[in-house]
Amino acid sequence: MPSIVSLSKIAEFNEQEVKIRGWVRRHRSKGKLQFLTIRDGAGELQAILSKADMDEEQFKAASHLTQESSIEVTGTVRADERAPGGYELDVSHIRIIHLAEEFPIQPKEHGTGFLMDHRHLWLRSSRQQAILKIRHEIVKACRDFFDDRDFVLMDTPIFTPNACEGTTTLFQTQYFEEKAFLTQSGQLYNEATAAAFGKVYCFGPTFRAEKSKTRRHLMEFWMVEPEVAFAELPDVMELAEDFLVMIVQRVLEKRQEELKVLERDVSKLEAVTPPFPRLTYRESIERLQKNGSAIQGGDDFGAEDETILSNEHQKPLIVHRYPSAIKAFYMEADPEQPDLALCMDVLAPEGYGEIIGGGQRVHDYEKLASRLKEHQLSEDAFKWYLDLRRYGSVPHAGFGMGIERAVAWICGLDHVRETIPFPRMLNRLYP
Repeated sequence: MPSIVSLSKIAEFNEQEVKIRGWVRRHRSKGKLQFLTIRDGAGELQAILSKADMDEEQFKAASHLTQESSIEVTGTVRADERAPGGYELDVSHIRIIHLAEEFPIQPKEHGTGFLMDHRHLWLRSSRQQAILKIRHEIVKACRDFFDDRDFVLMDTPIFTPNACEGTTTLFQTQYFEEKAFLTQSGQLYNEATAAAFGKVYCFGPTFRAEKSKTRRHLMEFWMVEPEVAFAELPDVMELAEDFLVMIVQRVLEKRQEELKVLERDVSKLEAVTPPFPRLTYRESIERLQKNGSAIQGGDDFGAEDETILSNEHQKPLIVHRYPSAIKAFYMEADPEQPDLALCMDVLAPEGYGEIIGGGQRVHDYEKLASRLKEHQLSEDAFKWYLDLRRYGSVPHAGFGMGIERAVAWICGLDHVRETIPFPRMLNRLYP
């Protein structure tokens, strides 16, 4: 009885009879021969059907196979340097599981709207599979990085009673008799768990009700967020640098085939080595103004400003010490320049913008209580958060990285809509 084999393992079964289950990517006939490209989610393989070597009825039935028909084939694996992946399958038996209707997505130009309406089918394309396999590798690398450094994974709530990043970007929902919000970040809860475990990270979906149509924004995205007790801004700048270097190296090591499918210029990724260039916010403003930007001191960066800055470097750029006035209430002030926050953003090269944001948190009770009042946030809602500053408070710091922006950068994509299986955008809730 032949073994059922994944195409990712096909090289281990050369000259052996195997069984493959999958879908038809392409089908063509040439007289008494038929050629199938079969995909099984793990790889692709060309299968050859010869009329001389098969049951006549099976051979005839196979001639009607359509794109995405599901099949089970039995045959002998044969090495062939000319074949994609270096192997072919000489088929002796075929079982058609389902004969697919005409597939809506064909090898021709389709509009973005059409492809997004058919996202559930577009996922089967070679390009989308390459992107999402790289996403999988990035997610695994994130976990490995923190796990190997003795961080503890903490699952933070998705329903929250208050805002983290700003009250204007909250998705509100009903939580029985109370109002609740979909989380913008796990950071505040991470600060509590860091006080218990020292080094923690959370990894999950986050939600921002930003009415933005840019190529960088989704309403629902995944974020990995480490938080470290007894850490200050320089510590998390170094951590972020090591983190990004490791992720890029992992993708280069494990996903060369997928990068080829995407025609990614890997020399751009190979340049991501330590140390990263670093600029203060004030130095960045000077550079932007010299490059013709109308930005003024105190303004936050727009997408074009981030692109101007990042285009000066071949590797990620760390910008630090932004004005406190444009940063969140929990950011610690620079003791030497109190109008500046001990925070940092990491800007990806090639115009991909901010992929990491973080910094040092306020750890003094009175200072945090004052900040809450300044930002007109309820002290009652943040009572538990203030408690962290009453019982063994220490300097602590962390950051967050949005997975989708990192995937877009590493894959060289034009838009984040391709970085997640089912993107949620301003006007996109289907499928």
